[in-house]
Amino acid sequence: MKLSLNYGLYAILIFITVQSSQLLAQEQNESDNSAVEQEYTEEEKAYIEWANGVMERLEPQTGLVQLPNGKTEIQVQEGFVYFNPEQAEIILSEVWGNPPGQMTEGLLMPDHYTPFDSDAWAVTVEYENDGHVSDEDASEIDYSDLLESMQDDTRAANSQRQQMGYPAIELVRWASAPYYDANTHKLHWAKELKFEESEENTLNYNVRVLGREGVLVLNFIAGMNQLPEIQNKIESVMGMANFKTGQTYDDFDSSVDKVAAYGIGALVAGKVLSKAGFFAAALIFLKKFWFIFAIAIAGVFQFVKGRFSSKEANQDR
Repeated sequence: MKLSLNYGLYAILIFITVQSSQLLAQEQNESDNSAVEQEYTEEEKAYIEWANGVMERLEPQTGLVQLPNGKTEIQVQEGFVYFNPEQAEIILSEVWGNPPGQMTEGLLMPDHYTPFDSDAWAVTVEYENDGHVSDEDASEIDYSDLLESMQDDTRAANSQRQQMGYPAIELVRWASAPYYDANTHKLHWAKELKFEESEENTLNYNVRVLGREGVLVLNFIAGMNQLPEIQNKIESVMGMANFKTGQTYDDFDSSVDKVAAYGIGALVAGKVLSKAGFFAAALIFLKKFWFIFAIAIAGVFQFVKGRFSSKEANQDR
């Protein structure tokens, strides 16, 4: 009994000590937070409040995701999260400053990023239901010649872009030359783009998954400095996106299925060249406006990221 009492007293002393330490630490944190808060302008405080509100609206998903088109699916692998079309619109338009209303099939993002991280990158998911794309010309395309043609078209379209209030674009080079895997019917390539008045060049990495009657479109949104990281993840991303049974490339039935009016080369060049002009093809998604406060309030988003991570953990349960 005496031994139990001693242990009981010892436990109480430990509890009191721990509680006192936690209280002191909490008071210090509150003091530090108060001091930091006082450094923010009213505009920055409003921005922080808005950013927290955005994060409350986002619900990252993992596992098998059925895409809205009904023909394709995403098996979200470890290390990534998926956002549905409505939440992708929030990220693309509200956070990253792209024109609103360009609905996608969703958005993939590495799970160690939030939309507010300066080094975050993402992959938009779209579906083009233009018909079965023949890959018969895949081995015959001269991609060096194609690049030169695309560069000429880009320069020619710049006056139209500028008239509509968009910056001029220079197609610098292939960041990764086009490659088509005839076994998986997946095509990928990357372009380095320079936007007028932009200090950093933009990476436009593209993946196309060919199906029975359409193409699943994956476009990366990133900076050129992120090319090595993306090249390290490209196989994982391509492996997530597939057509359902009955909708694959090999399920094509020429007697009943629609055939697209273009081939592999047009997918790389931008098939809308023949439909709506190169200007439409050049409207890629970007990350832009929120860098205004990125340096000034970077520490705040550690809190935001913590809440984001908690949501992922709860979603996995």
